[in-house]
Amino acid sequence: MKTTASKLQLVIPAYRMHSQQFNNAIDGISDTDALKRIEGRTNHIVWMAGNLVNCRYWLADVLGIPDKDPNEALFKDAKALDESLAYPSLTVLKEEWHRISRVLFEKLNTVTDEALEEPYKFDMGVSFIKENKLNMVGMCLGREDYLFGQIGLMRRILDYPGMRYDMDETINY
Repeated sequence: MKTTASKLQLVIPAYRMHSQQFNNAIDGISDTDALKRIEGRTNHIVWMAGNLVNCRYWLADVLGIPDKDPNEALFKDAKALDESLAYPSLTVLKEEWHRISRVLFEKLNTVTDEALEEPYKFDMGVSFIKENKLNMVGMCLGREDYLFGQIGLMRRILDYPGMRYDMDETINY
């Protein structure tokens, strides 16, 4: 599917790779290991995966999709990990990831360049970043890259194989 917005031509392949990479990132991680922290200083993999899901819901909201993250209270605005809270399993997060990713992909393929240029205030105070919806798409993908890198590192620290980059052609969003 070709996107309506010419400005997203470079973004769509990365988005699709991330949609598939989520499965590879959490593949084989046990429920016990998914909640481990290193020396009490790192976030656990569940928190990282939850933030990935929340990032997609956040971008969906930016682009006018009304769907809400059912775990928003745990992850909104990259809320700090709180070990006193019960976090959803990787299985639940994977289901949410694919649900919102499919909906968001459809939006990314129908949004116009004009809509992407609409202002979107994010108050970071970065003089060289125009505060608009297009740059929020980029910020979201950047956040996803960061979180996938963290999960990849945690995989190795917890003695799992490195993250694979093979693609599942049946995931077409």
